[in-house]
Amino acid sequence: MLDLNTKNLPEALFILCRHLSDAGGKAWLVGGCVRDLILGIEAKDFDLEVYGLHPETLQAALQQLGRTNHVGQQFGVFKLQLHGMVFDITLPRSEKKTGFGHCGFSITPAPFISTHTASLRRDFTINAMMFDPLNHTLVDHHGGLEDLECGILKHVSPAFAEDPLRPLRAMQFAARLQLTLAPETALLCQSLLHEAHTLSKERIWMEWQKWSHAPHPSYGLQVLLDSGWLSLYPELQALCGCPQSPFWHPEGDVWVHTLQVCDQAAGIAIRNQLDDKTTEQLVLAALCHDLGKPETTLIDDKSENISSPGHSKAGVPLAKSLLHSIAAPARLMPYIAPLVTEHIAHLSCKPTDRAVRRLAHRLEPANIELWEMLAEADASGRAPLPASRTALDWLNIAQKLQQHQSKATALLSGKTLLALGFHSGPALGAILKEAYEAQLDGLFHDEDSAMQWFQRQQTTKNRPEE
Repeated sequence: MLDLNTKNLPEALFILCRHLSDAGGKAWLVGGCVRDLILGIEAKDFDLEVYGLHPETLQAALQQLGRTNHVGQQFGVFKLQLHGMVFDITLPRSEKKTGFGHCGFSITPAPFISTHTASLRRDFTINAMMFDPLNHTLVDHHGGLEDLECGILKHVSPAFAEDPLRPLRAMQFAARLQLTLAPETALLCQSLLHEAHTLSKERIWMEWQKWSHAPHPSYGLQVLLDSGWLSLYPELQALCGCPQSPFWHPEGDVWVHTLQVCDQAAGIAIRNQLDDKTTEQLVLAALCHDLGKPETTLIDDKSENISSPGHSKAGVPLAKSLLHSIAAPARLMPYIAPLVTEHIAHLSCKPTDRAVRRLAHRLEPANIELWEMLAEADASGRAPLPASRTALDWLNIAQKLQQHQSKATALLSGKTLLALGFHSGPALGAILKEAYEAQLDGLFHDEDSAMQWFQRQQTTKNRPEE
C-alpha cells in the first residue's frame, strides 16, 4: 500500500502554508510533488495551489514573506523565494480551448472554484492528487492513488484531448515511473495526432530528454506504440515486425530488442553514475543502434537464416532523421553517429592494440568507454539470454593504452615540424596525416620514436633512385 511520506518536507513550506491560512486562503500541494511523496521519491519542486484569495490579496500576502515575482500575471502564477527555496504558487483556474496546439487556451484565474472542478484540467490521475501539509490531508478526486498502485497512466477528464503535448508527457511519465497507458487514454492520445505538428521543438525535446533520463525507457516507447504516436517516427515504427535470427535474438523482432537495449542502457547509466549529457548520448545511441536493420535484413528461405549486413552504417542517416524529429540538440549527433556505426565493431576482429587505437580514432568525439557501454546494452538486450559484456577486452586494452576516454594524441605535431623548417600547407598536412596513421599502427610510441620514424621516412624519400 502506497503511503504519503511527509517527514522530510521543508519547514519553509509549513511557514508559507500557515501564513496563507492566516490571510484567509487554503494552500494545497499539487501535481508531481504529491505523486513523488507517495512514491517515496524526494520532491525537488513544491507547487502550491491557493484557494480563497483574490490575485491581489495573494500577491500582498506573499510579498510579506519574501521576494515575489508575478511570472504569469493573467494566469495568477507567482514565484516566491523563502529560506533559500523557490516555490511556484498558482491560483485555481478555468481553461477554454480557443485554438490549435499546446498553447491554444484562454485561461482565467478562478480562486473560488471547488478543488474537484480545478483538478479536472490536470492531465493524469496520478498528477491530480492534492495534499494539505497543515492537516495532513490527501484529496484524490480521480483515483490517482489506485492508478499509481496498479501502474496505470490514465487521463483525468475528456479535457485531456485538448492538449497535444500530453501524449509525449505520457511517454516520459511511463518511462520514469514504469507505467502502462490505459486503453481509453490511448484512444484520446490517438485523437491528438492531427495537432502534433503544432508542438514547438523546445517542448518536444523537453519530453524526449526526460525520457532519455528515465530508468525504464521501454515503457515510454510502448506508450508511443499503444497511442499511435509511433507513426510520427517512421524510423522506429519500421522496427516493429522486423525479424531477427532466433538463435542470436530469442527475444523477438528488432522493436522488442530495441526496447530491451534502451532499458539496459538506462541501467548502465545509473550504475556508472553518468552525467546528464553522457546519459543522453548512451540512451539515444541505444534507441538508434539498429535503425538500419529494416532496410538491410535478408531472409534465406532455404536455410532460414536471417542477417542484416551493413545495418550499422545504414542506420546513421536514419538516426539523424529520428534525432531531428525529436528536436534533439545538434550536439548529440556527432556522438551518436560513430556509436551507431561502430556498435558491432568488436565482432569482426580481435582486440589488438592496433585495432583499439584505430577504433578510438573512429569513435571521436565519442570514446571506447561509452562504446563499450553500448555494446554491453546491445548484448544484454536479448532476454531470456543473460546479460554480458562482449567488448570488455577492448575496454581493458584501451585503458592500458589510456585511450578509453579519448583517441591518441598525435606524437608528431605541426609545431615540431615548423620548428624544423617546414612550411604550413598541404604538404605539411600530408606528413602529419601519414605520421598519425603510423602511430595508430604502432610504428612508434613516444615523441623520441616518432622523430626517429620521421627521420627514416625523410631519408627514404630523399634517397636517389638506383
